[in-house]
Amino acid sequence: MSTSESAGRTGALSSLGRSFLTWALAYGSSRVLFQMSMRRGEPLARLLADPAERRDPYPSYERLRADGPVFKGRFMAATVNHAAANHILRSEAFGVASGLGGMPVPIRRVVEAVAEPGMMGPLRPPSMLAVDPPVHTQYRRRVSRVFTPRAVAALEPRVQQIADDLLDRVASSAVNEFDLVEQYASLLPTVVISDILGIPDAKRDEVLRWGDGAGAMLDPDMSWRTYRRADLDMREMVGWFDEHIERLRRDPGDNLLSQLAQLDGDDRLDDDEMRATGLLVLGAGFETTVSLLGNAVALLDAHPEQRAQATSDPALWGGVVEEVLRYDSPVQLTLREAYEDTEVAGVPLSKGEAVLILLAGANRDPEVWENPGRFDIHRENAADHLAFSSGVHYCLGASLARLEATIGLRTLYERFPDLSITGAPCRRPTRVLRGFERMPVAA
Repeated sequence: MSTSESAGRTGALSSLGRSFLTWALAYGSSRVLFQMSMRRGEPLARLLADPAERRDPYPSYERLRADGPVFKGRFMAATVNHAAANHILRSEAFGVASGLGGMPVPIRRVVEAVAEPGMMGPLRPPSMLAVDPPVHTQYRRRVSRVFTPRAVAALEPRVQQIADDLLDRVASSAVNEFDLVEQYASLLPTVVISDILGIPDAKRDEVLRWGDGAGAMLDPDMSWRTYRRADLDMREMVGWFDEHIERLRRDPGDNLLSQLAQLDGDDRLDDDEMRATGLLVLGAGFETTVSLLGNAVALLDAHPEQRAQATSDPALWGGVVEEVLRYDSPVQLTLREAYEDTEVAGVPLSKGEAVLILLAGANRDPEVWENPGRFDIHRENAADHLAFSSGVHYCLGASLARLEATIGLRTLYERFPDLSITGAPCRRPTRVLRGFERMPVAA
């Protein structure tokens, strides 16, 4: 064996070892804890780890609601109360704890030391999801200079063109049935995000396949096998993004990521910050919109009278999108850590205590919405939901997601007003993100 081959194998083994140790500390320990706690009847462990809960978590949210505004579990607290969730998300007494909230501090420090830079994607700094003010404020200010409301509004003709082109392709095919996720719901945001990030057409499918695989890292109890696949996808994606950013700095294109790459002075983002921003835009802008579109079609299929109303009155589509976001949120939960001894809704929380904010449960709070378990596209206050979070971490891409979903659904049903689901849709196996992997439909 040559010296270079030996060094390569040593490096690969070192990388594998670091990967395994990161999984064991960040995910494996949680997996063991959840399994043990499930056997003891811990409701939060069951909610996070039981596959049946992933298929339908809403009954469990209601059981937690019956215990009051904040539920104190054995290893963390949780809330499905809208006011409590909104307070925590907006309070300076809580933060994201470097994206590793919920872990004991000694374990968190080991994970931070062991994990390779960039390999945990949006869960680690400098991702905006994993930093608190004032660092978060600085990042968001810089990125907001490019992702302005005007820039998003300017994308509307392009989003419409993409939707039309995709449905032209479906209409011209010889088959009457197709997979809505594969042939429409996943492709619409894929092309939009590719335009924003300047991803070449020839690379689009590969980059988004990496992003889809790496998205599993958001779940807290991944198996080693699942983590290893996600980690390999993340490594491929990080390597390509680093090269892509270098190209955009040398030869910027007509896209928003190129504009970020060209910021200078105090606004300049370094390569790590650029990568983190690109990965966050990719993950947040792709995964959540795919889920939003799929969830909407499933709900409209189950409520044909409301589908007919929206199809006959295009002004209703904005309300459809808000009610889908409220009723079946693409992002089901997020986590915060108490940075000081405090209380929420009269419930004391200690410094370092983790709080699971069940956004989808808060979005069915009967204190905010009348008959919240009913899907109603005419609901006047549907937009009071927390599907895009709240406070400083309110989703930067919320307006883009709304734009894509509104155009995507309106165009879909204008073209195929009698669209119907023909077989059993398949939910994704993820817990944080709720959407569909497959959805057979007939046009």
